[in-house]
Amino acid sequence: MNEHLRTALGLAASGVPVLPLRVGKVPFGNCRTCAKNACGGRPNMKHAGLCTCSRTCHGWAAAATKPDVLTSREWAPAWAQAAAVAYHPGGAGLTVVDLDNPDAIAWASRTLPCTQTVPTTRGEHWIYRGAMRSVNGVRDGVDIKSTMAYARWLGPGTGTMTALPDAVRALAVKEPSTVRSAPQAITVPAWAEGGACRHRTPAYLERGIAMAEQRITDARSAVHTTVYRTFLAVLSVHGRCGCLTDAHIARLFTAAQTKGESPRHCTDAWNNARTRLGL
Repeated sequence: MNEHLRTALGLAASGVPVLPLRVGKVPFGNCRTCAKNACGGRPNMKHAGLCTCSRTCHGWAAAATKPDVLTSREWAPAWAQAAAVAYHPGGAGLTVVDLDNPDAIAWASRTLPCTQTVPTTRGEHWIYRGAMRSVNGVRDGVDIKSTMAYARWLGPGTGTMTALPDAVRALAVKEPSTVRSAPQAITVPAWAEGGACRHRTPAYLERGIAMAEQRITDARSAVHTTVYRTFLAVLSVHGRCGCLTDAHIARLFTAAQTKGESPRHCTDAWNNARTRLGL
């Protein structure tokens, strides 16, 4: 048994989903059965639409905790060639704030609560307890790795892991400095009569967003269609009065991405729903 597989099995035993990385810190390529994500990219996971392929071919979604999967014949060639071990933070209920340069580290030291810290080649990983959606480029040199992402295992680090703070969650719904990670809040004309928004009651709006999240989460098939129709339903009720904020939209996008939708598919579905309604 090589060192990387031994490390992976130790992490898996503690409930951390792991996968091998080849040279260049990238996962092994898709197998023929699952090429171009034909299976939905969800092997070895407890969700609907599972791929039954046991090969290490899906990046973050191939991360596993079962020893019989990690040591299987299908995975053996990958571990033999592995240059490093990666893990799926979101699958372990974690979020990694990847700080890629000294300026980013200085910003985090001023802004974020102290937590477990792991040195990297160029900076540090700050690891928090709690999962959220992954976003690259939330600030210069700062990425968030959690759901639908993988991070290289670089050791346990130092410090005590703390709960995921609102300051990190907020990064995923603010407009980033270089890469757009979330849609802008919908700004549409107020009601013609100029009165207060009839939907701007916390209970009404919260119930609507929660129901939409649940509808996406419960989808067992046709996820693309379900996401689009759910976005359409939300916008048909709340799209013309300015109720929706970045935070609400981010919750819907997070639910969709947890089911396997890419950020681009989410954005396309949202924009198509707006176009359909003439927003």
